[in-house]
Amino acid sequence: MGAIVVHEFIALDGVFEDPSWTFEYGFDPKMGETLGAITAESKAILLGRTTFEMFAPAWSTRAAEDDPGAPFFNDTMKYIVGAREPQVEWANSTRLGPYDPDVIRKLKDDTDGSIYISGSGTLVRALLADGLVDNLHLFVYPIALGKGKRLWRDGVDATKLALVRCEVYDNGVVHLDYGPAAT
Repeated sequence: MGAIVVHEFIALDGVFEDPSWTFEYGFDPKMGETLGAITAESKAILLGRTTFEMFAPAWSTRAAEDDPGAPFFNDTMKYIVGAREPQVEWANSTRLGPYDPDVIRKLKDDTDGSIYISGSGTLVRALLADGLVDNLHLFVYPIALGKGKRLWRDGVDATKLALVRCEVYDNGVVHLDYGPAAT
C-alpha cells in the first residue's frame, strides 16, 4: 500500500500560492538533499490539473544535466486530478478525473511506495480533509506575505498532525515533516 507524501513551500502565514517569492532566499543544497530523499522513495506523482499544467512545460524539456530532479518528474507515472482535461501533454500521465477520495484510496492501495505531491493546493486541501495525507513536508520561509491562497482556509475543520522531524537550513527556511496525529 502506498503513502501520500506532500511537499509545499509556504510562508509563515500559510500562503503557498505562486512560490516565486521563495527565490530571494535561494535554494540551500541541503533542501535539495531533503527533496531528493522524498522523491527517491516515490513511485508515482499525483498533481492537481493546474499544477500539472505548470509543471509539464517546465520539466518536460529538462534533462538530468539541467536538473537532477528531471528524470524523476519525466519518467515517473503522473496522475492528474481535475474536472477538466489538462491543456498540455506530458509523458507517463493519466487523468483520474474530478477529485474522488475513493479513487485516491484505490491509487494508494495499488501503489507500492510513496505517491509524491508538490503544490496542487486544492487537491492537498481535499486530501487533508479526508485524512489521506501520510506525510506533509512543509518548507516554511521566514516571511509573512499577508495575502494569497493559504494551505488551510478560514472555516475548515481542525487538522491535527504529529511532528515527525524538522530541519533548519542556512537560508532561514525550516522543514517540518508532519504525519497524522495519533487517534
